[in-house]
Amino acid sequence: MTAIKEFKKYTFNVLNKVWDNGCEDIVKAGEKVADSLENNGVIHTFGTGHSHLIAEEIFYRAGGLAPVNAMLEPSLTGHQHVTKSEYTERMEGWGEIILDYHNPQENDILIVISNSGRNAAPVEVAKEGQKRDLPVIAIVSRNYCENIPSRHSSGKKLIDYADIIIDNETELGDADVNLEGLDVPVGPPSNISAMFIIHSIVITAIEKLLERDIEPPVFLSGNLDRGREHNDKLIEKYKDRINSW
Repeated sequence: MTAIKEFKKYTFNVLNKVWDNGCEDIVKAGEKVADSLENNGVIHTFGTGHSHLIAEEIFYRAGGLAPVNAMLEPSLTGHQHVTKSEYTERMEGWGEIILDYHNPQENDILIVISNSGRNAAPVEVAKEGQKRDLPVIAIVSRNYCENIPSRHSSGKKLIDYADIIIDNETELGDADVNLEGLDVPVGPPSNISAMFIIHSIVITAIEKLLERDIEPPVFLSGNLDRGREHNDKLIEKYKDRINSW
């Protein structure tokens, strides 16, 4: 139980720091998302490795927004051949290819998630997003991003191409629970923190739309009896904009 208590303490401390230090930026991000949706925009999300789980977390989600396009590139996610994906996310050239395929439009918005913010794929996706005049929101660990070198030939990192930066407040190395007899820390909370952040952005956007007397396009659980009927209407509305469906 001692190890679990330490993990709980560390994780709660991380979440409290996000709340204390990042709440203003989360609200700004939520307002940007609301602006996008008010103008018929779509939210595009991207992450590599375990960060792709955050990009996928708000995609086609009960209680979440319908106009979300998760840009899930199989070669970068780690679903298969995870050791290969560790190297492919460091390869340059992904940004233009991915955005060309998903084809974001005017009034869309981009959320890029990367714990380290150093690898080429998330850096280039964010850069390409700004090049196409998309507001870019980055969810990243500043402890990582500001204290390790970029792996991109430009020397740039994710935070160099973000309009809003939200710190997940995790430590360098992510895991921070130390157990006697083991010289490697355990218990990484970065995805817990990032999931809280990205859901908070969505919830804020929904709240802002309601304040503007705009009905938010929110999915119901497909396991509710009326969920399918409700969701089909939203799918039909956005079917030409979501490449991931």
